[in-house]
Amino acid sequence: MRTERRVDAWLVLLGAASLAAWSALAFGGGELTLPAVCSASPTGAVSFELALVLESPMKLAGDWSLMLAAMMLPVVVAPLAHVRQRSFAKRRPRAMLLFLAGYAAAWMTAGFGLQALALALRWAMPAPLVCLGTAAAVATAWQVSPCKQWCLNRCHRRPPLAAFGMTADRDAFDFGLTNGTACVGACWALMLLPLFAGDNHLPAMIAFTLFVFAERLEGPAALAWRWRGPGRALRIIVAHARMPLAARN
Repeated sequence: MRTERRVDAWLVLLGAASLAAWSALAFGGGELTLPAVCSASPTGAVSFELALVLESPMKLAGDWSLMLAAMMLPVVVAPLAHVRQRSFAKRRPRAMLLFLAGYAAAWMTAGFGLQALALALRWAMPAPLVCLGTAAAVATAWQVSPCKQWCLNRCHRRPPLAAFGMTADRDAFDFGLTNGTACVGACWALMLLPLFAGDNHLPAMIAFTLFVFAERLEGPAALAWRWRGPGRALRIIVAHARMPLAARN
């Protein structure tokens, strides 16, 4: 019983952190920078100089970390549970924090690259709909590619972790870094879409989060060109919807 209460405690903590981040985003504390910058021009054109003037690197990092807390915490539950289960009780908080630090390091690094890519696309194609359509085409192409599946397979890896000393600390951090890197590889193209969603960026972020969470319910698969989506999540929803009907019959 004590173990179950501890598991519930860290899950509740993760959920509270994600909810707090969503609340901050919903009430304007961490607004996506690209729509704000692009709206400064009536033609939609944007320059890197203007972006740097309006948004400092610290502001960009703060907004991106808020987005990361809101959107990515649901998909770290499974690997974080692996770290917890493979660590002694006294080392669990430290190991879990090291995993989260490695995971965040991967996504924070990717964040600056993705925002720079989004700004470059917007500079090259000032029309918002053209930019959004290009991002959607890139996301669709990546979604069906074998490279996407390779990244997803690595997201499901659960490596052995050392139990003692600096080796255990390094393994926890390295696992977070590699898992975060695989997550970046799987999600980078989809992540571009909320950056081009303008005033609809919050609904786009919610849709992205639900899609990615549902996508992770699928297990590893062979590398191939095919559509990847929340198929298993939909089957689970349908199965649960049919249960009351089956009970009545």
